[in-house]
Amino acid sequence: MDINKASIFTDAFADLRKKEGVYEIDDQNDPVLMLLRHSDIKETAKNYQTFSSEATPGRIVVPSEVNIRDMRQIPFELDPPSHTAYRELLNQWFKRPLNEDYKAALELLISDLIAELKTKKTFEVVTDFALVLQSRALTLLLNVPVEEAETWISWGTHVFRSEGEALDANKANVLYDYIDLQIEKATKNPGQDLYSVLLNTDFEGRKLNKEEVKGILVLTFAGGRDTIINAVTNAISYFAANKNHFEGINEKSVVFAVEELLRYFSPLTHMGRVVKEDTQVCENMAKADSRVSLCWASANRDETVFENPNEVQLDRKKNPHLSFGFGHHLCLGATHTRQILKILLLQMAEKFSDIKVISHKENIELWGDVERKVGFHELKVSL
Repeated sequence: MDINKASIFTDAFADLRKKEGVYEIDDQNDPVLMLLRHSDIKETAKNYQTFSSEATPGRIVVPSEVNIRDMRQIPFELDPPSHTAYRELLNQWFKRPLNEDYKAALELLISDLIAELKTKKTFEVVTDFALVLQSRALTLLLNVPVEEAETWISWGTHVFRSEGEALDANKANVLYDYIDLQIEKATKNPGQDLYSVLLNTDFEGRKLNKEEVKGILVLTFAGGRDTIINAVTNAISYFAANKNHFEGINEKSVVFAVEELLRYFSPLTHMGRVVKEDTQVCENMAKADSRVSLCWASANRDETVFENPNEVQLDRKKNPHLSFGFGHHLCLGATHTRQILKILLLQMAEKFSDIKVISHKENIELWGDVERKVGFHELKVSL
């Protein structure tokens, strides 16, 4: 095993993107036509009239989650105008990471975690660091006690999966039952947490009902879990292999560095849409009720958009990456994720003079015949 290559993520879709622009895969006997080019993905993302998110709950996710949930994640699985109304309701809350008190709390949280790990000679990044960081940071986003993170950490890196990549309905029910319990607590004893705020929010002349609140919370828990864990772990793998790049990280440059790492590693491979009427995509027929996916990972390496796309350029200025999606469905958690990565890189540059990878086990996604490295199941390092 060549540990020096741990931070290299190849462009799994390069040949297909250049030659065909699309690639069909089977997903639980429900085929998906993957769109691979940056321009096609942007156009499709904007065209909700033809390519809808408001399908059977769970069907736009790849792999499909229709067998493990029947609730709609809000506003993720809605089209405008409903999507727009819910998003406007949530925007102010999810922009809180820009507030100075939120940033200060996040800085302290990350500093404390780094201090814990610096007492160890070695540690495993995915479970000892990235999972813990993601879970503790989520307590800030939900405005709940940090002790709640211990429960979430016990769920592992993915709330719907266990034993590899298999979707697990029993594990999903753990999350659903947990959220139901928190909603009941907030109903009886309202506080300043997200559950209580949502239950007491006026929406189109009424209060949100419990199913709507649950749909928002399921998305909040599931949407930014393994993706943030991947982003944090992959960033550490990169700086372990490129120690001299720490020297250029400062308050001004870190903004560009975060965007470049998000582009290069693309923590989420793709997301689906359901075709509402017969249409053509990249000269391919897409029939009504079929599925397409927007392959963010391929778009982020598109050589017609990015100069030297397979190189990490931490000072890359022109960087229209699609790691948070595009158009009206731009990820609600993007501000939270960016703040985590920004603060993490600054503190790593200040406190880590050297990181060494001891061993690693790659997390490889299989899409048809294409293998894509999305992160790590295990990354053991020493400081």
